[in-house]
Amino acid sequence: MLEPPEKPVSDRTSVELFAGGGGLAMAVHRAGFRPLLVNELVKYACDTLKANAAVSRGDEERIPDAGERWPLVEGDVSGVRFEYLWDRVDLLAGGPPCQPFSLGGVAKGDEDKRNMFPEMFRAIREIQPKAVICENVRGLLRPSFKPYFEYIERELRLPFVKRDPNTTWREHDQVLREQLAEEPADPKQRYDVVTTSVNAADYGVPQIRNRIIIVAFRSDCGVDIERFKRAVRPRYSEAALIRSMLDGSYWGRHPDVPDHVRERVMSRLPDTPPNDDGKLPWRTLRDALKGLDGQFPLPPVPWDKLDRREYLLGGFTDHIGWPDARIYPGHTPNELDRPAKTVKAGVHGVPGGESVMLTDDLLPEPVEGSPYAYKHRYMTVRETARVMTFPDNWKLAGPRGEQMRQLGNAVPVMLGEFFARAIATALDEAESKR
Repeated sequence: MLEPPEKPVSDRTSVELFAGGGGLAMAVHRAGFRPLLVNELVKYACDTLKANAAVSRGDEERIPDAGERWPLVEGDVSGVRFEYLWDRVDLLAGGPPCQPFSLGGVAKGDEDKRNMFPEMFRAIREIQPKAVICENVRGLLRPSFKPYFEYIERELRLPFVKRDPNTTWREHDQVLREQLAEEPADPKQRYDVVTTSVNAADYGVPQIRNRIIIVAFRSDCGVDIERFKRAVRPRYSEAALIRSMLDGSYWGRHPDVPDHVRERVMSRLPDTPPNDDGKLPWRTLRDALKGLDGQFPLPPVPWDKLDRREYLLGGFTDHIGWPDARIYPGHTPNELDRPAKTVKAGVHGVPGGESVMLTDDLLPEPVEGSPYAYKHRYMTVRETARVMTFPDNWKLAGPRGEQMRQLGNAVPVMLGEFFARAIATALDEAESKR
């Protein structure tokens, strides 16, 4: 079911850890990297990977041929050996579990056993990839975690300097600082690190999603780091969305929007358009439902079909109405003419109302105390997948709760592909100069 890569840069190879439902793995593949190994622990996520692009590898350690399904090792990453892939991998990708650093978690940081960065560093030592990409939450940059995050960056720069298990991270950090002050004995064992704070909406994803993307290039590859930084600058903006609404081009894409909806949205915009920043307009939830990049519009869910049953509305799977959506203070809905709120790894009713949306349908009569004059409902799994820029033919395994969890934990495919393509281009350019 996996779409082939669009104009692959070259036959490059990748390994994906903490693959989840496949967002980053799919993105890396679409950017032209051939997966040699994929690892995931959670059963339903493994089922999703196998339903679309992967096959269980078993105990056999081998390099798959081009065109083969992704070799999937199911289980805890700590039990996976990578030595057979030594110096054969262009890109090691993964989003180490972020619960230790999320604002929604207990915030134990490096003391939390769910911190999987050490396993990423072990994989680097056993593979020696040319590049590494990690995605994680902005919580890593909070003042309380900033010293530890800077330590993580230094570990990524010197992943072959293994930490003594009997030392604290602060003691190991001092060792790293001292070695970074010296010229590397082997440039293949040092990496140049670029950390980028991103809002996925600034990269064409129809969702406000603040994350960090950490990219590392092996020093001997000779990548132009400053050129790479320029290549991953945002291409979309809220200012451009506002301009498109004021000049009518946004509404030209959506001629079926009721007048009362358009008037409500326009009433909140400034009278004077923002300065032209040369960027493209943020994509909205309405854009996602109508279809991005050649997708077909999703049909609305009839109000009498909010009953958990699969009707194959318009032929789309997982486009199922769900009852009992609520709005209350602190639990506000998505609006169609804005990027969606951050998709979280919950089912429904998660704090903030991220899976509830207002529709264009007016309520028969106002609800006392409510600022909303429109009907609302839960977003379907397929609508949520659109917000995460997953293709419609990507099958998500498990019940609704597990499907939503996979989406909430994923990297938006469009965001991951943008960075993966930039990495491939940077490697190509560096190799062409040798």
